[in-house]
Amino acid sequence: MTDQPRQETQDYKSTVFLPVTDFPMKAGLAQKEPAILAHWEEMDLYGKLRERRKGRRRFILHDGPPYANGDIHMGHAMNKVLKDIIVRSQSLLGYDAPYIPGWDCHGLPIEWKIEEEYRKKKQNKDEVPAQEFRAECRAYADKWVGVQKEQFKRLGVMGDWDDPYLTMKFDAEATIAGELLKFAESGQLYRGAKPVMWSPVEKTALAEAEVEYEDIVSTQIDVAFEIVEAPNAPEIQTLIDNAFKVSAVIWTTTPWTIPVNQALAYGEAIEYVLVPEGGSKNVYLVAKELAAIFLTRCGDQGNVPGVLAYPEEDWASLRGTDLAGAIARHPMHHLGGFFAKPRPFLAGDFVTTDAGTGLVHMAPDHGEDDFALCKANGINPVFAVENDGKYREDWLWLGGQGSVINPKFVGREGPICTDLREAGGLLAASDDFKHSYPHSWRSKAKIIFRCTPQWFIPMDQNPSPLAGEGRAPLTQASGKGEGDNAATLRELALNSIEHTRWVPERSINRIRSMVEGRPDWVISRQRAWGVPIALYVHRKTGDYLVDKSVNSRILKAFRGAGADAWFGADHQALLGPDYDLNDYEVVNDILDVWFDSGSTHSFVVEGRYGEGVRADLYLEGSDQHRGWFQSSLLESSGTRGRAPYDAVLTHGFALDGQGRKMSKSLGNVVDPLKVIAESGSDILRVWVASTDYFDDVRIGKEVLAGSSDAYRKLRNTFRYLLGALSDFSEEERLPVAEMPELERYMLHLLARLDADLRSVVDKAAGSENWLEFSRYTRALMDFANSDLSAFFFDIRKDCLYCDAKSDPKRRAYRTVLDTLFHALVRYAAPIIPFTAEEVWQSRYPNAEESVHFLEWPTVDAAWLDQSLDDKWAEIRNRRDQVNEAIEPLRREKVIRSSLEADVTMGELVPSDGVNFAEIAIVARIEMGKGDGIVVKPSDWHKCGRCWRLLPEVEEDGALCNRCDEVLSA
Repeated sequence: MTDQPRQETQDYKSTVFLPVTDFPMKAGLAQKEPAILAHWEEMDLYGKLRERRKGRRRFILHDGPPYANGDIHMGHAMNKVLKDIIVRSQSLLGYDAPYIPGWDCHGLPIEWKIEEEYRKKKQNKDEVPAQEFRAECRAYADKWVGVQKEQFKRLGVMGDWDDPYLTMKFDAEATIAGELLKFAESGQLYRGAKPVMWSPVEKTALAEAEVEYEDIVSTQIDVAFEIVEAPNAPEIQTLIDNAFKVSAVIWTTTPWTIPVNQALAYGEAIEYVLVPEGGSKNVYLVAKELAAIFLTRCGDQGNVPGVLAYPEEDWASLRGTDLAGAIARHPMHHLGGFFAKPRPFLAGDFVTTDAGTGLVHMAPDHGEDDFALCKANGINPVFAVENDGKYREDWLWLGGQGSVINPKFVGREGPICTDLREAGGLLAASDDFKHSYPHSWRSKAKIIFRCTPQWFIPMDQNPSPLAGEGRAPLTQASGKGEGDNAATLRELALNSIEHTRWVPERSINRIRSMVEGRPDWVISRQRAWGVPIALYVHRKTGDYLVDKSVNSRILKAFRGAGADAWFGADHQALLGPDYDLNDYEVVNDILDVWFDSGSTHSFVVEGRYGEGVRADLYLEGSDQHRGWFQSSLLESSGTRGRAPYDAVLTHGFALDGQGRKMSKSLGNVVDPLKVIAESGSDILRVWVASTDYFDDVRIGKEVLAGSSDAYRKLRNTFRYLLGALSDFSEEERLPVAEMPELERYMLHLLARLDADLRSVVDKAAGSENWLEFSRYTRALMDFANSDLSAFFFDIRKDCLYCDAKSDPKRRAYRTVLDTLFHALVRYAAPIIPFTAEEVWQSRYPNAEESVHFLEWPTVDAAWLDQSLDDKWAEIRNRRDQVNEAIEPLRREKVIRSSLEADVTMGELVPSDGVNFAEIAIVARIEMGKGDGIVVKPSDWHKCGRCWRLLPEVEEDGALCNRCDEVLSA
């Protein structure tokens, strides 16, 4: 101490080394981010990053194409942000991680919007020339590509926005057609009439991925089909011979299929009973197990009031096998023609006693089981229901009427039930059966199963020998060896599933079960906008033409003018001199849009990076197991014998804050564009990165407030680092070996954090946590808040402010801060790219550089010191206990800060090399005395500069030895 203590009133503020930075505490992201985005575009950040990573190993995340038909919603935002976080993190690892955004431009989503405009004008789309209509679809898609592009860029998504992929680009359309022709050339294509999901509103077949299920209330009916012959069921035949009317009863929730009925199905192992109607000679055949439910329906809803007259013990019974050879007649048989034909009983293994009557009416036009069973017995579809859901004009019953999805038409008082009732065939009917039913996810209208001629890719057919060209053999499943191309598409796809990494791991079960049970892939659509099925079918043989020269001419035309070339083509010129156009039908069906998107790997991944290259990762919502993941899997397996991806990540859906699906009608839609305009993209990105997105996630005001708070704390960590490092230079850096234990402990924690974060982003690490960014974000935030702000920074602020600039402890602290800065700004860059850029430019203002050029920080493995873990865990635990004991005195204003506290405690704290009073930020601590922790105000005086209470300070305001030396230097 000096002989003459300085005056208590002297102001030492100017002598304290306070942090200096112009980095603002208030983010103002909504205003700052557009300027940062403009700077990135001006400097060509994406292009320069490609140059800097040129020659590195690539990491390719292939973008699943959204539809270009409206503003983005929260699901889009969540999906694109997650992709961007992954791409940026792979670039940070040093990979060349390109991102080619893309759009699905064909198909019903766009065509439906154009049709809506026609409907508003009361115009018929079918009367517009195809080329004109397609041009309108193209213009509509192009408009929304432009709009969505800017919205995605505003999210901070970095990619090749100047050259995205569009399925409607001419080269893309040519490649899609070429992929179809590969299936044709290998014999993996056929045209057949099978029931497919059909939208009467949109007048086209639908893929499973285009269907959603909603609860509806339908009409359920019980209908009697009179049995006219039962040669193997004497119980029935005897009744018929004695003038009894024995009827097989069927139950259905689709009354509109009764006019197309052609047979009845029974279960061979089911026990049936003959239920007599009291006061008449009517007898009803139903499954014994379902008889009581049937009788209840008849009593509650029906026209058979006397059916309960006979007790159950009087009912005759028979086995299902006894119904072999039985014949019934349609309740409308009196109309003649189709309805007068006999209806045979057929054994069906799909018939159960789960519901109904144990007998099922067969309409091969409108059910997969119906179609297969009838086909096996020589019964063919009749195509009675037209593409708009009405019966054919020439149909004997209800011709020209419908639509079959209209509740009034099929309801209890509608014409179907009315006619059946008058014919004596309707036993019960009600309009109150609630069940799940498929709807078109675009029009939201109910769909039907309808048998129409369609083009299919078979799942279980062995390809022709031509498949050897470009189609790899199956080598790892079902025992087929190298060079054996007999594997079916289903086998190849299932094999590919097993050799793909699925994130989360449980999602493999979903895709596997879907592929195991899926029917043949219907790839044709009866629409106008899309890539045509560019085939010629021989009018006599029904075979499609397979000629590589013809196919080459077709693809050349497509590359020159796109798919439009097919509709205005000189088809004779395309066929060439070896074929006569008069002998061929030109196919004008449109390809399923899922085939389009399923082919994107061919013209995006392979097209840009080379034949045989496949994506490291596909990433979409869980609905894409039946959509893009599956169509891509099937397309690539059918043409290349393998999946187009090495790994697949599935995320859930964005729900409102209460866990409900977002809906305009509920008024609970959270618009990402509004969130960005109010709070900025980085807040939204923190939300995405923090969620357990493998499941459905919630977003609302409270959730976003939590994301804002987490962001604010991390921003303040950076602000502190920038201020504390304002004049740091390399000359100040101190070797790790010369650092105090606290600094070495922090480097140990940083090394451990580094390993945790790397396990999330680096596939090569083999971690189960790969791509689990909620873990990444939580670890980063916890480290910044708990380890740094609440612990390390808090303890060392005295050192930073008051130690001499040359003091080794201060130098060690600032050296570690610099190390932390360079690590944290890199770790944070994929999550909050705008803020990370702002932080980097604040410290290193260079317009030609960017934080996003940086690579993963170098962390010395030697920093890991497990011996420090237990020791410092104990120290931190005791520190928390001391703070807890001090808090009551602070609340009661006995002391103003922990620096004024003297603490005695019974427990001993590991103290070798550690000043625990400094760690706890108190005046003094005595350990090993008494029980528990006792806190009292210190009787020492406060230093006027550092505010610490120390024994050498003779009066408040005087200087401690350290501060005196600093000021005297």
